[in-house]
Amino acid sequence: MKIQGAVIIEQGVTFAIVAVKQTVTNYTARAMQVRHELSYFFPNMPIILMSQDSNGTPHFYGRRDIVEFLKSIRLDQIPWKEYHIY
Repeated sequence: MKIQGAVIIEQGVTFAIVAVKQTVTNYTARAMQVRHELSYFFPNMPIILMSQDSNGTPHFYGRRDIVEFLKSIRLDQIPWKEYHIY
């Protein structure tokens, strides 16, 4: 499976951000499940899920301080790359 994501170090905190469908970030239980599944590929770091609505507005799910940071930057500032996970 391929996912779009990034590992970022900001203010001494290393975290992962992963692009998902909006149906994931709309439901807490589903978001928690996906974050748990991704924790095997991004061990020992907070995982933030990001989806975009029909207007392209990003929506984040995860640790509040990191989400607030991500809201302050543009999506094109994130060093996105494709990850192959199995």
